[in-house]
Amino acid sequence: MNKLKLGIPKGSLERATIALFDKSGWQIRTHSRNYFPSIDDPEIACALVRAQEMPRYVQDGTLDVGLTGRDWLLENEADVKIICDLVYSKASQKPARWVVAVAGDSPIRDLGDLDGKTVSTELVRYTRRYFEERGINVAVEFSWGATEAKVVEGLVEAVVEITETESTIRAHGLRIIHEMLETNTQLVANKDAWSDPWKREKIENMATLLQSALRAERMVGLKMNVPKEKLAELVATLPSITAPTISSLYESDWVSVETVISEETVRELVPQLMRQGAEGIIEYTLNKLI
Repeated sequence: MNKLKLGIPKGSLERATIALFDKSGWQIRTHSRNYFPSIDDPEIACALVRAQEMPRYVQDGTLDVGLTGRDWLLENEADVKIICDLVYSKASQKPARWVVAVAGDSPIRDLGDLDGKTVSTELVRYTRRYFEERGINVAVEFSWGATEAKVVEGLVEAVVEITETESTIRAHGLRIIHEMLETNTQLVANKDAWSDPWKREKIENMATLLQSALRAERMVGLKMNVPKEKLAELVATLPSITAPTISSLYESDWVSVETVISEETVRELVPQLMRQGAEGIIEYTLNKLI
């Protein structure tokens, strides 16, 4: 039997990724002290791999396909096929960004002020290239963790760190002087695997379902009964992707109206629909939106 080797990012993205696959139709179950989760698809074999290492394992064919960040693809200069972006919108309302930060009372105001200084980061190679391209001479040191604390302790003049809300950076009394890179999760494939017809179809199907599950995250279905004489007025104000679905109720002057709308509009829309004569309003969640 053909097998597709899938890499699941271990760490901060692990839980969100497994939840996304679950919503997309695959149940993945991790096991204590085991790096090979089970999946309810006999054509897929899973492995837990750190996002930082995923590009290398996909590039060399250890894995056929995997999820990793755009930042780690750039860090590794990976020669892989980028299939699609996967923006985990419910995990955060802001994209993750790699920023340059210094102590709050530091005299450093811009990148040029870092010439001759030391920077600590986990994103070493990309950071080094970034400064070299701008003609700024900095020493870039690899950080094993607690990166922000290195500025606080005076070990380095600046750090390059990833942030979404900036809360950790502010908590350490640091100040952002520059945004280097915006990143998000991407589905990537080994180029040889992509050239294999069976694997390519499997990967394309996977991408379609993952993206459809993400599109459905902040959308809901809305269903209601409406008197026919009030239908035109209601439909004129009812949001929908293309157009609402209208169906007649059995031996009745009422119709059933169904649409898909953004979740954030429901709280204001439902009272309005009631005033326009809608009854029996039902809101339901969506698993996929294709």
